[in-house]
Amino acid sequence: MKKLITLAVAALLATASFAQSKVYFTKEITPESLVKIYKALGVEAEGRVAVKISTGEGGNTHYLKPTLIRNLVEQVNGTIVECCTAYGGTRQDSKRHWETIHEHGFDSIFAVDLMDEFGQIRIPVKDQKHLKYDIVGEHLANYNFMINLAHFKGHAMGGFGGVLKNASIGVASTAGKCYIHTAGKTNDPKLAWTPEYLAAGKTQDNFLESMAAAAQAVHNYFNGKVIYINVMNNMSVDCDCDGHPAKPELMDMGIMASLDPVAVDQACLDKVFNYKGKPGDDNKPLIQRINRQHGTYITDYAEKIGLGSKTYQLINLDK
Repeated sequence: MKKLITLAVAALLATASFAQSKVYFTKEITPESLVKIYKALGVEAEGRVAVKISTGEGGNTHYLKPTLIRNLVEQVNGTIVECCTAYGGTRQDSKRHWETIHEHGFDSIFAVDLMDEFGQIRIPVKDQKHLKYDIVGEHLANYNFMINLAHFKGHAMGGFGGVLKNASIGVASTAGKCYIHTAGKTNDPKLAWTPEYLAAGKTQDNFLESMAAAAQAVHNYFNGKVIYINVMNNMSVDCDCDGHPAKPELMDMGIMASLDPVAVDQACLDKVFNYKGKPGDDNKPLIQRINRQHGTYITDYAEKIGLGSKTYQLINLDK
């Protein structure tokens, strides 16, 4: 009997190891390599496909350029989707956001949808520790598949931005962004950035937990019909939402892709943290930014609530 139990446990562990999430990697950052890594995932984007990117704040030049992503978007017949921001800048209202989209060249190549231009909807949240729902652009309902195409880099508030941030803050409307930033305390842009409401969120971890919960809400809304891609180029300590970002000090690393958002963000973090930097190619500033904001906690919590796994199998497409 004891031998049978031991064999059963061994079989279970073996199954678990085969079931670990796959993360695909290529050093090449080209239009062709984006299509290549998408095809490696083995899941075809069908129907009305939303390609969620950041169109970049006015003055920022680090965002994913239309020329880089063009082949992939055309491959899936996708629509670029975005939402307005929750802070003063060139994308806080739809008029200025459209101007920025035009200046950055997206609408001259792609169909673009500003999802919260005419309204917002609430979608269910599984983990309700802080959020009772997720507030997203109403046009999210027009799509049945999403390619989460994120630029992996630093972020002033989250520590880093990858697919988890792109799914949570990125898909949220202005009100939804406020709701996440204050860990469910308010969705009013006039109140969200006041000391009282920022303090109401209590800790940085509450904000990160709220982001993870919102990312899970979007994943579940699509019933898992989401592909996650991180492009590791122009890795400033600042986000594409910053109009005056710091100069990138870390050289381009490549592209990671997975069906598991936790695994692909974790794989990018591991690559940055384990990199042996040198003058002119230094990972320390980005690591310091991530650690300052306890940024790695988002993958811990996202795994805890069942969004994905930090354990992954890295598959190098260059070999």
